[in-house]
Parts: sequence; structure tokens; C-alpha cells
Amino acid sequence: MGLFSALLGNAGAVDPSDLTQKYGQLLIDNEVIELGFKLIRDTFIFTNRRLIFVNVQGLTGSKVEYKSVNYKSISRFSIESAGTFDLDAELKIWISGEEQPSIRAQFSKSVNVYEVQKVLAHHVL
Repeated sequence: MGLFSALLGNAGAVDPSDLTQKYGQLLIDNEVIELGFKLIRDTFIFTNRRLIFVNVQGLTGSKVEYKSVNYKSISRFSIESAGTFDLDAELKIWISGEEQPSIRAQFSKSVNVYEVQKVLAHHVL
């Protein structure tokens, strides 16, 4: 992920084995990280069972929130691919009962948003 994209808040792909090493203590038995992305400080992880959002808080980053979203609670999602002049692609996820997207993420052009869509579709549909 380029520095410019990182400064804009665009996510870049992270190797699942690196995420497993760092966040393995969050996983349950037989849960596997399939795909992960890192923003400047935050990370979101697609496992075979749920989404995990890692929200680093505060100036020092010592406070961290780990939010899990069960795939069953996702009512719909959308992706918007990056265009010729766009710097990013976007993912929106709606949680059941919510009118507005509960989760939004922007990806750098280096991320294949169709792969993200495929993982979500596999688990949600």
C-alpha cells in the first residue's frame, strides 16, 4: 500500500499469515483468516466465520476495540470499483435492521474488490 493511499485512509491487503500471528488469540477453534486489510491504524479481517474489526484508539494506540460481526447479521453489501481517475474502491456493509451502511471501507487500487465481494458473497448468500 502506498503512503499516499494510506494517508487518505485507503486499505491495503495484508498477508493472512501475518494477521494470524498478530490476532490469532481472537480466533476460535477451526476459524481461519481468509482475507485482511489494514488502514493506517485499523485492521479488518475476514475469517471463515465472521468479520473482525480492529479499531486502534487514542493517541498512543494502547486502547484497542475488537468488534466481531457474524456473517448472518449482514443483510446486504455493495462494492464500488475504482475508476480511471479514482484513487480508491469502496465497500459498504449493512447490518440487519440498519437503514444506513454500518460499515464503510475504502481500498487502494491495488486491492481486488471483486475478491472481497467474493468472500462476502460466499459467507452471506
